[in-house]
Amino acid sequence: MKRGKIYKRVSIVAGLIVVCVTLLVVGINGSPVFASALTKVPIVRDIVRVLTFKEFTVNEDRFRANIKVPYIDGLENKDLENSLNEKYLVENKKLYEEFMAEIEEMKKSGNGYLSVDSGYIVKTDTDRILSIGRYVVNIAGSASEKIKYDTIDKKEGILITLPNLFKDDSYIEIISENIKEQMRQRMKSNNSLIYWVDVDENELYVESFDKISENQNFYINKEGKLVISFDEYEVGPGSMGVQEFVIPTEVISDILVSNEYIK
Repeated sequence: MKRGKIYKRVSIVAGLIVVCVTLLVVGINGSPVFASALTKVPIVRDIVRVLTFKEFTVNEDRFRANIKVPYIDGLENKDLENSLNEKYLVENKKLYEEFMAEIEEMKKSGNGYLSVDSGYIVKTDTDRILSIGRYVVNIAGSASEKIKYDTIDKKEGILITLPNLFKDDSYIEIISENIKEQMRQRMKSNNSLIYWVDVDENELYVESFDKISENQNFYINKEGKLVISFDEYEVGPGSMGVQEFVIPTEVISDILVSNEYIK
């Protein structure tokens, strides 16, 4: 009888835990205000970081839009937090308005299909680093994908840029050469991969990859490695999609300002 009572109590406690967790998840996803309040509680502060602030949706026969606006909450630097959130809202509102204008033109012509899918992904969330990517996938006959990253030092409350990581601009050449070598190795290992590197001079329709830009798209992964990202069609055919290259730290260690971020 005692054993039965113990089992019954355990079942009740387990049930209450499930209910509490369910209410917590619903509250976080359903209310930014609720989520904001939770960040003030130390025990759950770290799990409340990036939320969906707003969604723009269209669901018609030939036109689809699903645009999610991210909202960063919990940064000590509120000026940075507010500026990023404002940027995300402006970006996605513009994307939605351009989509609506384009489908109005297509409706007049009476044909065509158009779809846009935009959202966000948290690539890294450690005690120090938050890297968030915002992607846009457009489909109109063919598909194209782009992604932009923001990498934040949560401790110092600053937005990390690629130039800020290095002593001088020599990183452009050094990283570019390493990426080219990675491209060659990937193609050697997999015949289905094609990168626009070492392009024959007769292939006039393809522009060979030369070097990254000063502010090339990047993020820092959870292992503390620098990851360089290229949009679809940027360094290879569209079928390759978005391409990423993890840069070995030993390749860039001599030109890093410090090892605070890159390990």
